[in-house]
Amino acid sequence: MPSFKIFDVAGSGLSAQSVRLNTVASNLANADSVSGDPSTVYKARHPVFQAVQAAMGAAAGAATNGEPNAAVRVAGIVESNAAPTVRYEPGNPLADAAGNVYAPNVNVIEEMTDMISASRAYQNDVDVMNTSKDLMLATLKLGQ
Repeated sequence: MPSFKIFDVAGSGLSAQSVRLNTVASNLANADSVSGDPSTVYKARHPVFQAVQAAMGAAAGAATNGEPNAAVRVAGIVESNAAPTVRYEPGNPLADAAGNVYAPNVNVIEEMTDMISASRAYQNDVDVMNTSKDLMLATLKLGQ
């Protein structure tokens, strides 16, 4: 039934925003970690979303009935290539021979902003699902 496709679209959005929230949480959890080697320091990660259109219903074997199918999926997670922050801490046990430690390139303010944005997008998808459910129930009550 084509009217249920809204749940597929909103569900794919929920899944994508969940991945986004998990990557933000990972970035924030590692924001204060340090390393003695710049190549082993934590690098911020960000999901890459991809719009999926028209092939979603056809791939599942469903009839499209001329209606466009749409969804979003996570195409991958990329690591930032920004240089790590260098700090001079000769007393740190992880410091290299020059007394430097390397901190990740995680910007906490950007991550918090991204978290708020992902949280709101997730809530919007939940609201879409709830509104669709309420409208379908109201439509079914018309026949009583």
